[in-house]
Amino acid sequence: MKRQTIKATVLALLGVMLLSGFWSGKTAEEKRQEVQKMRTETLAMLYKEAPEAKAIIKKAYGYAVFSNIGVNIILVSAGGGSGVAHDNKTGKDTYMNMGTVGVGLGIGIKDFRGVFLFENKEVYEGFINKGWEANAQADAAAKADDKGAAFGGAITVAPGIRLYQLTKTGLALQATIQGTKYWKDDELNE
Repeated sequence: MKRQTIKATVLALLGVMLLSGFWSGKTAEEKRQEVQKMRTETLAMLYKEAPEAKAIIKKAYGYAVFSNIGVNIILVSAGGGSGVAHDNKTGKDTYMNMGTVGVGLGIGIKDFRGVFLFENKEVYEGFINKGWEANAQADAAAKADDKGAAFGGAITVAPGIRLYQLTKTGLALQATIQGTKYWKDDELNE
C-alpha cells in the first residue's frame, strides 16, 4: 500500500507540474495581465451567482481572488494556482501564489476559484505579508436564498476572513481548503 501511495503522490505532482506549464515563456507583465483577467472573470461569475457580493466586497477592507487547478489521483491530491489580493483602502494589488496537498479517494482534475474577504487591515496584511495556511477543512452550506445574511453564500474560514468558492456550476455548496498555503509571488510584485 505504501508503494501505491508514493506512486499516486508522484503522479499528482507531475500533473500539477504539467498544469503549471501554463506560465512558461511568459513575461512578468503577461502573467500579471492573466491574473487580472482571471480576477475580472471570477468576480463577474460571483456577481451573477450572488449579486449582493458586489456591495459586500466594496465594504470589505480588502479581498483576494484565486484560481486553483487540482489533480486527484487515487489517494493523493495536489494543486496550485495564482491570484491577486486587493487593498480597497489604498487600491494596491499584491500578486500571490497558492499550493494545496491532500489525501482522499478520487481521480480527476478540479478547477475552482476562490474570493476571500478581509474584515480589517490586520487580517488582510497578515494574509499577504505572512502568507496563510489552511490546516483544517472549512465546510459550510452556501445558502443562496439567505437574504438576511451579511455575507450570503460566503463562509468563515478564519477569524476575519470569509470565502466564496466557485466552480463552473456556480457557488460551491461547500468550501474545502485543507492543506492549502498562500504566499506572495516575488516575481510579480517586483
